[in-house]
Amino acid sequence: MGPHPRRAAVLGHPVAHSLSPLLHRAAYRDLGLVGWSYEAIDVTSEDLPGFVEGLDATWAGLSLTMPLKQTVLPLLDHVEPLAGLVGAVNTVVVQASARGALFLTGANTDVHGIVAALREAATLPQRPRAVVLGGGATAASTLAALGELGCPDATVHVRSLGRVGPLVRAAHRMGLEPRLRSFADDVRSTLLEADVVVSTLPAHAADELAASLAGAQVRGVLLDVVYDPRPTALMTAWRSAGGTAVGGERMLLHQAGEQVRLMTGRPAPLAAMDAALGEVLAEGSG
Repeated sequence: MGPHPRRAAVLGHPVAHSLSPLLHRAAYRDLGLVGWSYEAIDVTSEDLPGFVEGLDATWAGLSLTMPLKQTVLPLLDHVEPLAGLVGAVNTVVVQASARGALFLTGANTDVHGIVAALREAATLPQRPRAVVLGGGATAASTLAALGELGCPDATVHVRSLGRVGPLVRAAHRMGLEPRLRSFADDVRSTLLEADVVVSTLPAHAADELAASLAGAQVRGVLLDVVYDPRPTALMTAWRSAGGTAVGGERMLLHQAGEQVRLMTGRPAPLAAMDAALGEVLAEGSG
């Protein structure tokens, strides 16, 4: 017999495209957690406080995607140190006392997901030259991941230098010193010299950059956090230029595995989760 049936969900806006239900449900099946459920619920930033207020002891946890990773911070009882440093929570663990009072803990498993996805894709040098594309919440998690991989001074290309305040503050809290550049600077040259590139840009936002790589020769590994479309134009261009490219589904798998561990108290069955992911991605490309 496993723990009492519990509920979990991924929240975001939009969220219908999320592969998180597939991954978590596969984990519950493999772990024998009969009666556990996991769904995708469309929740806006404005709706989030009301949703959190309505949680009860039947809930095990929440996965959060954009735009909720920062909105949730003031709604929590405790924020784990890494999530606090990054300034972004993608996981809420719900615990209930014997009297039914809830305690909400915010965590960040995106950092783990990025590190694991890059490590399984390539062997990186001890102090890799790293480039991050984008300046939002996922970029902050990426800087933390790159710091773990030995790169405290990644180059970050953003679309608007006027909106990087939260990213800069997160970097300073983590003791990192990224070099900030706009997309008006020569992004192409930066990419050609990189050992590792992480694109945190939305779908199709890097298509123009992908076209600029025609005829180029790259040497590093690219992680594109987007997994729809798959592969992205940037991934295709990167591979054509001689590099290794990995899609956001690998990051998603590993961060979801950490979420399963936190919400269930069991080690995540990554093989079963990966098999379920592979089946649905094969269907989508068929």
